[in-house]
Amino acid sequence: MDKESYNMLIVDDHQMFIDGIQSLLIGQNKYQIKHQANDGQTALDLLANHEVDILISDLSMPGMSGTELVKTVKEKYHDIKVIVLSMHNNRETVGEILMSEAEGYILKNTGKKELLNALDRITDGSTFYSKEVMSLMLEKIEKQKQITDETECLTERELEILQLIVQEFSSEEIADQLFISKRTVDTHRKHILKKTKSKTIVGLIKFAFRNELVQSV
Repeated sequence: MDKESYNMLIVDDHQMFIDGIQSLLIGQNKYQIKHQANDGQTALDLLANHEVDILISDLSMPGMSGTELVKTVKEKYHDIKVIVLSMHNNRETVGEILMSEAEGYILKNTGKKELLNALDRITDGSTFYSKEVMSLMLEKIEKQKQITDETECLTERELEILQLIVQEFSSEEIADQLFISKRTVDTHRKHILKKTKSKTIVGLIKFAFRNELVQSV
């Protein structure tokens, strides 16, 4: 996903929160808030009729929950990047969002710098989970570890790149770290996803921890 500007949809049942995000992004031509919704069903209706690159969604909403919305979007619109912005940072909620494979999860008390960092990361093909959320995510994955044969299929270079992906390095940063081209990194990413049968980078992160390929981020 490499574009000059990205169309965004924000979903939250509190208009004040939507207005707050809009104010944070004033002057950021790269990220354009084109649509907004106060519930999940309205968001799905908008997605069916408009081109959206990034969805930012709350979790606690009337009717369809944010978790249900994220799962539906990831199933129907594979190219849309999803960031969850929520006050919830309990293990169960984080686990549900992890399983839905949203690209980002940050808490509502985040500032402009972290929000922009998250947007830059996910549009560069990486992920962004705030430190508090990542800590809970790792705890959950640690309890689900299961060694599989797929790890034996990965080359030494692929394992090296996988560990950097888990640490949320972008393709460009990985290229700089390993002194190879970004194109080569992207090719390795595709091979790793195929070998591990992971559909997304978030799924790849889950695979890495379940197979004890990395210990921490």
